[in-house]
Amino acid sequence: MKMARVVAITILFLGLIAVVFGAIFVGLGVSKDNQLREAMRVEHVTLGIESELEGEVIDSLTEAQEAGDTIREHRRGIAASYKDLLGDERYNPTNPQHLTYAQALNLENYLYLAVVAFGLTQSVIASGVFMLVTGLAFGGTGVVLYRLSRQVA
Repeated sequence: MKMARVVAITILFLGLIAVVFGAIFVGLGVSKDNQLREAMRVEHVTLGIESELEGEVIDSLTEAQEAGDTIREHRRGIAASYKDLLGDERYNPTNPQHLTYAQALNLENYLYLAVVAFGLTQSVIASGVFMLVTGLAFGGTGVVLYRLSRQVA
């Protein structure tokens, strides 16, 4: 019966560790998500083009994805690719077409980086929630096993 108590206490301990780590993951994920949203609000990135997002500050995964896709479509209206834009020339920052293309490419990359970052924060939060649920399940199992070991003894 002593071994059953050791197993029960071990399971309780593992449950506690899972709950602590789950809370840390959820806290970090939410914190970074809020930090990312605030950084995007500070930059005040909006789409001044006809879209459902026109004038709205882009601060979520779906908005960043839609905005990036829209900018990509418009950028490709200038030239299908960077190579097509330049041909055999070099980049010329005094050429308005080259400059507009480069700025669009930069903003597009910023928005797609935000998509990846929002996805990562969501994954961290989901992992944390899974750890919390697992920890609670381990904890409940440990309590039941501990009580059963005391009744048998």
